[in-house]
Amino acid sequence: MLRVYHLFIAVILLLLMPVGAKFVLPYFAGTKVETKNQATPTASKTATQIAAGETSQPTSGNLWQKVLGKNIVVPSGWQVIPCQGNASLLCVSAQGEVLGTVEISVSQVRKNPNLQKHLADAGVPLDSKLDYKNSANHSKAITALKAWAGDYYTSLSKDRQKSNGNKIIFATHPLEEISISQLPGIRYGFTGIKAEGGLQEQYISYAAFDGNSLYIISTAFDPGAVTGKFEKLENLVIFQPYLSAIAENLNL
Repeated sequence: MLRVYHLFIAVILLLLMPVGAKFVLPYFAGTKVETKNQATPTASKTATQIAAGETSQPTSGNLWQKVLGKNIVVPSGWQVIPCQGNASLLCVSAQGEVLGTVEISVSQVRKNPNLQKHLADAGVPLDSKLDYKNSANHSKAITALKAWAGDYYTSLSKDRQKSNGNKIIFATHPLEEISISQLPGIRYGFTGIKAEGGLQEQYISYAAFDGNSLYIISTAFDPGAVTGKFEKLENLVIFQPYLSAIAENLNL
């Protein structure tokens, strides 16, 4: 699996060059977005976690303390532990230096009208106690999650068109099915490339549904974000396959 992500690293390096952006971005099925100014978006962190019309559930303490699995595999010399404090952040460190953080949030489906609609369309009753080991039920939940993420992509594209700088190539990542703690889940995200070359932002997110709640895990490379980000792109690229394994083995 890690060999695949070595190829991903090469793709990212290509993305940092104008030529790489030209030839690689079509694989992301992205959209070129032109905007009027060069201001760094200030709403990037909020926009990636909770889409319009949805409400995040407050949590008491760092949720990572409860859901982080055991026997975590990380790069040699790295450490992954819940951050201190009540914010639900996972701290990724090396040699005592925090390289980045990963956010986790939870929203109740009853307070999430977009997901409610897509669940109903897929044939999943609200507050259902379905057996998601059943392939039919699992497929229905995945269908709803992908439709929900599609709405998010549409909303995000409009947001970036209004707030991003100059000419930015905005590319959404293909939606991928993933099991998170044996729950139906998806991996999604997006990338923003500067027209003159160089990466402006890249977000990687995971979402899982347990019948009552939607769990969202997210991190990024984005100078405009406050938390849930890596300071250096190369560290995010190295950590991504390990984050996927962490997400798959959460205790939800």
